[in-house]
Amino acid sequence: MFQIDTMSRTPVYEQIIEQTERMVRLGVLKPGDQMPSVRGLSIRLSINPNTIQKAYTELDRRGILVTVAGRGAFVREDIGTFILRYREETFEKIRTAAAELRKLGVPGEEVEAAVRSVYEDGKGVSA
Repeated sequence: MFQIDTMSRTPVYEQIIEQTERMVRLGVLKPGDQMPSVRGLSIRLSINPNTIQKAYTELDRRGILVTVAGRGAFVREDIGTFILRYREETFEKIRTAAAELRKLGVPGEEVEAAVRSVYEDGKGVSA
């Protein structure tokens, strides 16, 4: 489920957070899904349990997970709110980038072609 890059400059707990968010956005993790236990994931990834707990706590703070005492961490049932918020934030990034390109004098057709190429060719897409 998780792949940790020990050579990365990104801290391990942030890698867990990013990968969890990505799996939620892609529908790999669904509302109500139980996350691996802190202890089990710690053993499997050979990392300190406190690191995993830190990631789970942050995911809970962000509204992605909910922790149930004695039962574990679960993807929120209302995770759709997170997905909608992420989608709107991403559209805002596109609007901001388009405004910057417009200021630079880039024709709208060129911007549209760039967006279209991502959808048609997958060009410039990283998962």
